[in-house]
Amino acid sequence: QVQLVESGGGWVQPGGSLRLSCAASGSIVSIYAMGWHRQAPGKQRELVATLTSGGRANYADSVQGRFTISRDNAKNTVYLQMISLKPDDTAVYYCAADPILHTIIVATTDKDRNPEVWGQGTLVTVSL
Repeated sequence: QVQLVESGGGWVQPGGSLRLSCAASGSIVSIYAMGWHRQAPGKQRELVATLTSGGRANYADSVQGRFTISRDNAKNTVYLQMISLKPDDTAVYYCAADPILHTIIVATTDKDRNPEVWGQGTLVTVSL
């Protein structure tokens, strides 16, 4: 069974940058839709960014222009580059993978659709 392992989280001051990594145990990064979600304390999990197998990226309005999702097929890894971080970006960030992009998009709103693989999450804290 394929697994996803996130890394790169930590503490950063407002305005700072972090790059999250999501390493897959199998060769799915190049053929699956990939996504990053996040869950802030006391809030529901929300979609942050998606990346299709064809390389098309989409972002939540709240991170547009600040976050970039990308992948390295040779390393079976998806990244989330985050700049100009704000305290509101504080959350546990989760990586998800599924053959169908729509499943990634509705993962947090449709209980009947669950991505094939979720990572365990990595905590990002943005504060002074």
